[in-house]
Amino acid sequence: MFSAQSELVVLQVMVEDRRHSYVTDLTADAFTVREDGTPQTIAFFNQLDAPVDVGVIVDGSGSMQAVRGLVAAAADGFVRASNAEDEMFALTFNDTVHPLLPERAPFTNSGGTLRAALAGAITSRGRTALYDAIVAGLRYADGGMYERKALVVISDGGDNASMSTLDDVLDAVRLSNAVIDAITIVDPVDPDAHPGRLKRLAEASGGEAFQVQAADELPSVMQHIARDIRRMYTIGYLPSHVGGSGFRRIRVDVQAAGHGGLHVRTRDGYIAGKR
Repeated sequence: MFSAQSELVVLQVMVEDRRHSYVTDLTADAFTVREDGTPQTIAFFNQLDAPVDVGVIVDGSGSMQAVRGLVAAAADGFVRASNAEDEMFALTFNDTVHPLLPERAPFTNSGGTLRAALAGAITSRGRTALYDAIVAGLRYADGGMYERKALVVISDGGDNASMSTLDDVLDAVRLSNAVIDAITIVDPVDPDAHPGRLKRLAEASGGEAFQVQAADELPSVMQHIARDIRRMYTIGYLPSHVGGSGFRRIRVDVQAAGHGGLHVRTRDGYIAGKR
């Protein structure tokens, strides 16, 4: 195991074939990692279903009133589809952000516990502090025991109450190795809805953005996300360029005998000098 305080840049990498099936049998020599165009030497590689600290972050503003029960049920299914050793937490947000598990037990691996916490705490009122909630989720995940981090954000993508800006959140994402998957519940009559913002944040982290037209689609989408998390490779490298600051762009390519047309998904880069 390596330290979160080390200089190692950690990537979570998804690889799929042309049929969108997971490719999970690759070895380290199949991967090429470039930072700002310069090839990097892979120092750490794991293709196993390693456990993760994962947070479920749920919009509790007035626009979510009709779906709060389905959200709680979908979270239960998400836990059941996840690695049994994963550490889970949950936050909800309206005008402010609210942790849903007690301070004495801030993580759980029980679907029932997570479901009960969400069902009892999603009040569905007030405004929407989405950006503040994502920043809080990244900080909360840092308190977990695992190197791998993930967030699942359920919202309409609108924000009308945060102290943080979209740029603040992008910076926080690029300072973290957390993968963010976003589920937007489409409301065509909500003037504050903005699914494009969630898509941008998800893609920057190496995650994926989903849009659902009806809340009953949530369980299958969340189980898909759980499977994605379990099938990601973990790759670490020590940057060949030492010193300096600013955004460094990352590209990962895969070439392996017997596999063609592979699609790779990982974060687009990180901010150096603030780690």
